Amino acid sequence: MKKFNLKYFLASNSCEGFVSDFGNCYNPLDNWKAYIIKGGPGTGKSSFMKYLAAKAEEKNIKTVLCPCSSDPNSLDGVIISDIKTVILDGTAPHTLDPVLPGVCEEILNFGQFWETEELETYRNEIILATKENKNYHKSASKYFKSAGALIYDNLNLSLTFTDKEKVTQFAKKLCKKHIPAKRGNSYEWVRYLGGLTPKGVVAFGGTALDECENAVIIDDRFGSVSSILFPKIREYALNNGYEIITVKNPFLPSALIDGIIIPELSLAFLREYDYMHLNTDVRRIHARRFINATALSRQKNHLKLNEKIVKQLLILGCNCLNKAKTVHDELEKYYISAMDFKKLTAFAEDFANKLFEN
Repeated sequence: MKKFNLKYFLASNSCEGFVSDFGNCYNPLDNWKAYIIKGGPGTGKSSFMKYLAAKAEEKNIKTVLCPCSSDPNSLDGVIISDIKTVILDGTAPHTLDPVLPGVCEEILNFGQFWETEELETYRNEIILATKENKNYHKSASKYFKSAGALIYDNLNLSLTFTDKEKVTQFAKKLCKKHIPAKRGNSYEWVRYLGGLTPKGVVAFGGTALDECENAVIIDDRFGSVSSILFPKIREYALNNGYEIITVKNPFLPSALIDGIIIPELSLAFLREYDYMHLNTDVRRIHARRFINATALSRQKNHLKLNEKIVKQLLILGCNCLNKAKTVHDELEKYYISAMDFKKLTAFAEDFANKLFEN
């Protein structure tokens, strides 16, 4: 099992609107420490987190990188579970405020490294760019919402011809075979392996395979089998006291789960579909064994048309995100020009030394 370069999204530009699970990546009641960064675009938040991740890797400490769904080349967070520490970008749209201020969370104010007077000279440009960026995001959201309606339509259509009782019985067999009964304190983390981004749909399926030595993969095109199977696996694992990672679907996070990962067992249950390919020779369990294929085939044209339109809507939405990123890049230039990066670098070095001193 590989130890580094694990990647998860903590938020999603979903078909249900922007969804954030930033508050779920650390446990305030279990001695976790969260550093929440506040600051404008271009103030070095992502570079700071990349620097800390590199330092952790130098010390052979497992690190999870959390890319930004609006710019996968940037980071929204770094999870260093071995020392129960997270560093997060707590600015909009994934605004995060402390639950236990000072005890668990600490605010890192990167605004202290910029010259406010210089930013004031670009006041009008910053206001205009900020509005333009928000408008592109609103347009993207409309395309994604339309795509979501069709994805949901295909899901419901497939569910109509899915043998729910057969899936339920199969879930029981899977759980008994792979998840030993035990007692313990259960806990659920929420992550995303895929995301709608300016680059299109980006997926980190390799992360789940790197996290675990064993995987059970469901080839489930429309998600109807997974929508029944994974909630039951989730419930069984939690009832038996396991810590799990629930991987939500980036399109319909309230309706679909793309995977359940149980780190203690080094085991992952994963869904494979058009936007989540898993590069492994692990044998697939095909959803069609639980579906009335003959009845579903009569809806073939309807399903394919929906998929075709979904693909175009997602492309249009991601193009809007790309335009938003272009505007955001322009916005960053104003803040970069006002930043004292020497002070920030000195702060980063001191912070890393204290963080990893033990």
